[in-house]
Amino acid sequence: MRIKQQKDIRHFLETEFPLDMAGEIFDRQSDLLDLMLTKVQDEDKSRYKTLARTILPRIALYEVLEDYTEAKDRLEIMRRYMIDTVASGKHASTARMEIVPGFFYIYRAVFLRIMKTTTLQESTQAKGRGYYDITITKCLWHDACVRFDCRELCPLFCDVDDVTYGALRKIGFSRTKTLGYGGDCCDFHFYRKT
Repeated sequence: MRIKQQKDIRHFLETEFPLDMAGEIFDRQSDLLDLMLTKVQDEDKSRYKTLARTILPRIALYEVLEDYTEAKDRLEIMRRYMIDTVASGKHASTARMEIVPGFFYIYRAVFLRIMKTTTLQESTQAKGRGYYDITITKCLWHDACVRFDCRELCPLFCDVDDVTYGALRKIGFSRTKTLGYGGDCCDFHFYRKT
């Protein structure tokens, strides 16, 4: 399986480290990713795809960076990757879609349909005039961080949502807690901006 994120990780490493070191880190991250994928091969197709393309490449990078950086620097490097590369790209993509007339209602319908059928999270949904709420009580991102013993990385996955949905023109977003930050759920609240 080709994993697009691997290209992004390689490019990011080449901006953070000398090229020879970036290549070494990337090769080790790729090897670790392959090993991690063997440990999740029994997951259903959707969960495996998300683990392979989104979650485990980042966890593998985080784990390998331990041999190249101090603990605080490792989290800061991961923050730069997750926020400046991943989240900013997701935000830009979502912001571009806002030009579609009725964007809020279209986005809400798609988001709620996905959340009702996905195996990536366990959640409840609610909607009303100009808003929708998602309360997630079990999350694949959190579960993977726990399983691979890197709970301290999980808040960065949560922070990606804050950037992705922050400062949009037509959709407002808030949360008071997340599983990654130690809460009993992730309480997403989206609302239509006027």
